[in-house]
Amino acid sequence: MTFLWFDMLWLLALLPVLVAAYVLLIRRTRAAAVRYSNLDLVRAAIGPGQKIRRHVPPFLLLLALALLALAIARPSATITLPSQNQTIILAIDVSLSMRAADVDPNRITAAQVAARSFIQEQPPNLKIGLVAFGGTATVVQRPTRDKDELIAAIDRFELQRGTATGSALMVALQALFPEDPDLDLESMIFGGGSSSRWARSAPIDAPVAPRAEKQPFKPVPPGSNSSAAVILLSDGRRTTGPDPAEVAKLAADRGIRVYTVGFGTAQGASVDFGGWSIYMRLDEEALKAVAHITQAEYFHAASADELKKVYQHLNAKFVLEKKETELTAVFSGAGVLVALLALLLSVAWFNRPRVA
Repeated sequence: MTFLWFDMLWLLALLPVLVAAYVLLIRRTRAAAVRYSNLDLVRAAIGPGQKIRRHVPPFLLLLALALLALAIARPSATITLPSQNQTIILAIDVSLSMRAADVDPNRITAAQVAARSFIQEQPPNLKIGLVAFGGTATVVQRPTRDKDELIAAIDRFELQRGTATGSALMVALQALFPEDPDLDLESMIFGGGSSSRWARSAPIDAPVAPRAEKQPFKPVPPGSNSSAAVILLSDGRRTTGPDPAEVAKLAADRGIRVYTVGFGTAQGASVDFGGWSIYMRLDEEALKAVAHITQAEYFHAASADELKKVYQHLNAKFVLEKKETELTAVFSGAGVLVALLALLLSVAWFNRPRVA
């Protein structure tokens, strides 16, 4: 536990002073009691249980003051709380290499089963989006809380040639930040904004609308965005699209963690492409680099069971996470409740109405 206002802990030094004052008061009370001629009558009036009971309210009051003094110093601690992640983007490789049967029954089927299980286990307040990528990357389901729509989108996956890992990550970021002008996949591929063959020329005499002044982008610390995350699963090497490490830097600047999952055996597998057998191998180093840049983690799954365990681990990470949390309100509330308890016990035990 740490204290944001550590200097205020000097208030705890007043507690021994209060204890000394209470002991002095007790001694004076005892000295006054000696003046009575019949001490047995005094002891009988006090009763055997009162000797201990009369110290309980002062002790509780002292405890309340200690809690309030700690609250003033603003305590904080790392505790496990329900995750505040509101949106997760699942980016799943649907390249033709996902037909490889080194994972039973094949990679794409195992990936779909694990993704469905992951979605079903998420809390209802979490939004999930889906990105499928092969030679291109597409948002197949915008972030939603409707699990039936997500599962239906997974069932519609279609395999395609190529592996555009960087494009998948860029499209996932665009789904998280649809209003961010710096997340432009086309400009990253072609360079310098829209390509001339895609640009539509405006008439010469057409009025030019004034452009709003672009606000400068301010990067945040990597991994600091607790409201969103990306999970990227791939089984092969990038064959097209931007470098995923470059896109990972954009994600890191926005605080987004990208958890990467390498799927398939370490030896790789051969896949038939129109009569040609091509050997496909996992590029673990690229996936590790993306996770490292974004302050996330890399996982390797060589089987359907291992992939399911990876998703279960990620599910626990998103449902519960450790956070540095200020506990001032907790200590303040506890101090007030203990003080009220001391007051109630004092009234109940020592302020009874006298019978005439």
